[in-house]
Amino acid sequence: MTSLFVEQLTVIDCAYLDAARGLVGESWIVDIELIGDLDEQSMVLDFGEVKRRLKQAIDGSVDHTLVVPRLAPELSLSQSGAKTELVFRSELGAFEYQSPPVAVSLVEADAIDAAAVAAYLKPRLAEVLPPNVSELRLHLRNERIEGAYYHYTHGLKKHKGHCQRIAHGHRSRIEIRVDGQRAPTLEAEVAARWLDIYLGTNEDLVARGNGRLRFAYQAPEGRFEIALPEARVERMDGDTTVERIAEWLAQLASPGSACGQLEIRAYEGVMKGAVARRTRAAR
Repeated sequence: MTSLFVEQLTVIDCAYLDAARGLVGESWIVDIELIGDLDEQSMVLDFGEVKRRLKQAIDGSVDHTLVVPRLAPELSLSQSGAKTELVFRSELGAFEYQSPPVAVSLVEADAIDAAAVAAYLKPRLAEVLPPNVSELRLHLRNERIEGAYYHYTHGLKKHKGHCQRIAHGHRSRIEIRVDGQRAPTLEAEVAARWLDIYLGTNEDLVARGNGRLRFAYQAPEGRFEIALPEARVERMDGDTTVERIAEWLAQLASPGSACGQLEIRAYEGVMKGAVARRTRAAR
C-alpha cells in the first residue's frame, strides 16, 4: 500500500469549553495522510479530491462551532430539534449558551484537546473517502508562533456564513511595529489583556448584573445567546471583524510618551488578518 499526505489541508477555527480556562478560541492546522491501494489513475486519491472532500467535511462539522465535552461533569445540556442549550460551570464561573444545533459539536470526551477533536472527525471524514483508501491518519496542531498571541471568541451576526455563530474563535498572533520596529513589550501587553477573551459587541448586550454579561442576537441560522463572566469579556463598538479588531488594538497600544507611526498586524487564526496604522502623538 501507498500513502498520500497533505500538510495544512485546512485550519479549524472554533471555540471550546474548558474546566480551567472557560471559553477558549482555538485554531488547529489539519494535516492528513491517506493509506490505500492505487486507483485507475495510479493514485491513492487525486489531490483536488482530497481538498474538496475532506475540507468540505471539516467545514461542515467542527469548523466555526462551539466544541463541547459531552462527558464533562461541569456540563448541563438540553437539546431539542431547533435549539441546543447548555450551562458549563468552569473555575472562572458559569458559561451559558443557546444556539441552533448546527453551531455546536458534541464530542464524547470529558475534556477537549486536539486529540479529542481528531477522534471526533475521523469517522466523519472516512465517510467521504473512496473504498481503495483503507486508513486515514489525522493530526491537528497549533501554528508555531514566536512571539505574542491570544485566544479570542466572538460572533458576527451579520455574516451569512458560519462566522455568524456567537461562539467560534481563533488562536491569533499579534505583531506591533513602532516606526517599523517590532515592539515585543506592547505585543505581550495586548496578548495578556486578551488571554482567552470573548469579544462582545455593545449593541448585542442584553443584560448585565452580578459580574456577568449576556449577549444575544438573531442571525440567518437562528437565535444565538451567551452569558459569561464580565472579567472574560472585552466590549467593542461595532462588529468584531478582524478589521475592527486591528483598529481597536491600535487604540489599546497607542498610549505612550513617544510619537511615531504605529502599525498593528492582527491575525484571525492562521495566515490571515488585518492591518491598522495610526500616528502616536507625543504627550
